[in-house]
Amino acid sequence: MAAHPYLIIGGTRGIGRALAEKLIARGERVITVARGAEGVLGGEHIVADVLLNGLDEAVLPNELAGLAYCPGSIDLKPFRSIKPEELRSAFELNVVGAFRCAQQCAERLKRVPGSGILFFSTVAVQRGMAFHAGVASAKGAVEGLTRSLAAELAPTVRVNCIAPSLTRTSLAEKLLSSPEREKASAERHPLKRVGEPEEIAAMAAFLLSDDARWITGQVLGVDGGMSAI
Repeated sequence: MAAHPYLIIGGTRGIGRALAEKLIARGERVITVARGAEGVLGGEHIVADVLLNGLDEAVLPNELAGLAYCPGSIDLKPFRSIKPEELRSAFELNVVGAFRCAQQCAERLKRVPGSGILFFSTVAVQRGMAFHAGVASAKGAVEGLTRSLAAELAPTVRVNCIAPSLTRTSLAEKLLSSPEREKASAERHPLKRVGEPEEIAAMAAFLLSDDARWITGQVLGVDGGMSAI
């Protein structure tokens, strides 16, 4: 599949950037997409706001080996304080954006048998956590989208999802803003630390590879054991 590119939405920061780095390191062709050019790794990059205008299909390659939709949010609030517009915003970013990108790329992915789509959820969907009602609602929809598309796009395109716990990215800065906060977050995990972007990206790169060619429709926890122990 090396001749066919991987498209990474949100590929200039956090987990998306770590995934792009891993794919490039193994010799894959990678196209990153972000709203600006800041943090671009080099090589191919598309500036686009997928929530506003979707992807410009005129600049997309005719065939894709994989699609990863990496944008997300961690807006934690008490249930009583979440406004309808905030909930809609969470769904737009996490669900509608993922849906639109997959819809625009599906035919390109079908031209490369064994290609894959990868979405991201959160451990809070299955675990149940206070103050996560907004993001867990949106990410729960992402998990439903994963399974639905896995059924609809089989056998040509595989669709999977990773559900991480707290990971050291810019989205988590407020939650890890002091040694005390980081220690408290770490202690909630059986492995007693927060995740690193490279650890999530390792699973993502695997799921998009030929080594995962018999895996589809799965939501896989990479969460320091939080969802299971």
